[in-house]
Amino acid sequence: QGQEKLSCNPKKENGSHVVLCELGNPMKAGAQITVDMELSVSGLEDMGDAITFQLQLRSKNSPSPASAWVTVPVEAEAVMELRGNSLPATTVLPTSWQRVEGSRRLEDHGIKVEHVYQLHNKGPSTVSGVTLRLAIPSQLEGHILLYLLELGTEGGMSCTNPPNLNAEQV
Repeated sequence: QGQEKLSCNPKKENGSHVVLCELGNPMKAGAQITVDMELSVSGLEDMGDAITFQLQLRSKNSPSPASAWVTVPVEAEAVMELRGNSLPATTVLPTSWQRVEGSRRLEDHGIKVEHVYQLHNKGPSTVSGVTLRLAIPSQLEGHILLYLLELGTEGGMSCTNPPNLNAEQV
């Protein structure tokens, strides 16, 4: 009828983690109760999409406990933030500038522009297996807009180079 806060105690039993909750003593025959429990479990990053645990109801008056398996979906929540900038922020080519075909000197292909991207996990969960795909326009109306020279990563990430990376071996 009323709502009471449940007192629970975590412990280890036979190599398993057990949470023992005392529901009431004595309890009248035929009594029905509803229990809402909120569990906080860590280390679920590699558990898949659900976790299953056994729920047992034991009575001191009965030698065999009633049990049921409960499956709870696992949903990881992480807020990812992508930050980026270009160095220099603005680039203007002189109107008379022409690209030198066949040259291997950087300055004959244009002004160097470096794009830096940072991917941040703002949590609350950790993430793994993240894929970031960047679409960089390399041509505009059939003319080279950006010549992709090289890609680099920091912080344990790996990169797959696009097929047109440094195609003229500058």
